[in-house]
Amino acid sequence: MKTPVDLQLLENFAAVAEFSSFSKAAAKLGVAKGTVSRSISQLEALLGVELLHRTTHHVALSTAGTALYERTQAHLAALRSAVVDLPEREEAPSGLLRMTAPPDFGAMVLPPVVAAFSRRFPNVRFDIRLSAQRVDLVKEGYDLAIRVTGGSLDDSNLTVRRVARDTVAFFAAPSYIARRGRPKQIGDERHSWVLHHLAVRLLQMKADSVEFLVDDFFLARELMRDGLGIGALPSFVARPYVREGLLEEVSVEHPPVSAGHLVILYPSRRQTPKKVSAFRDFLIDALRSGVG
Repeated sequence: MKTPVDLQLLENFAAVAEFSSFSKAAAKLGVAKGTVSRSISQLEALLGVELLHRTTHHVALSTAGTALYERTQAHLAALRSAVVDLPEREEAPSGLLRMTAPPDFGAMVLPPVVAAFSRRFPNVRFDIRLSAQRVDLVKEGYDLAIRVTGGSLDDSNLTVRRVARDTVAFFAAPSYIARRGRPKQIGDERHSWVLHHLAVRLLQMKADSVEFLVDDFFLARELMRDGLGIGALPSFVARPYVREGLLEEVSVEHPPVSAGHLVILYPSRRQTPKKVSAFRDFLIDALRSGVG
């Protein structure tokens, strides 16, 4: 037999074998009696054997029918169980959520969000990669990515949710302000500056005028906290330290500066897995309420 057998034909056959009745099998399957009868005839034609002995009032398995039923019923039951028990079919999100995020965002924002989400949905496990490198979500099997980007994200394989435009402001430690005062403009030579390479480019400053030039906002924030200078930080990076009184915002005259859009990306599917949609919505709510 070269033609593959449709699993639905086997399901229909198993129902008839179980009830010894086309009518009862049809009722269980939720289809017309004629549909079940035709599927059995189609299966017999495919296999080239008679599976049922039919009389006006009775249906009985043939020898071949008995053998087929005994060999397939356990496998059919296992397949039904596998489909019904899929984690994403459960009411609550569950399963492994693989995600990636920038190191600074991951270190400063994700911990309280992941902790709160885990308390609410304990059946979701996490595999989190913090990296500045952009990964191919589809190829590498990631469920979700968080990125800060100013460029286009046109990709038919990905769904993009723009959460917010992350603004950049200037901050310094209270100890630095008490010691050195507040600058009035960018690049004031009377002050020390702690800046990310990206901020230097956005602010159109000369790199050699910056005392502390770094490639990580997390590092910049720690240097600023220690009173080494004034720096530009995205709001989500500065917010926790401002809240704790470790940094203060400094008003400096400068053109509006944006670190880009904060976006959530996930592979485009006909149906987004519950673990992905639940965490996406949870993270958006947390960010908009000022968590982090």
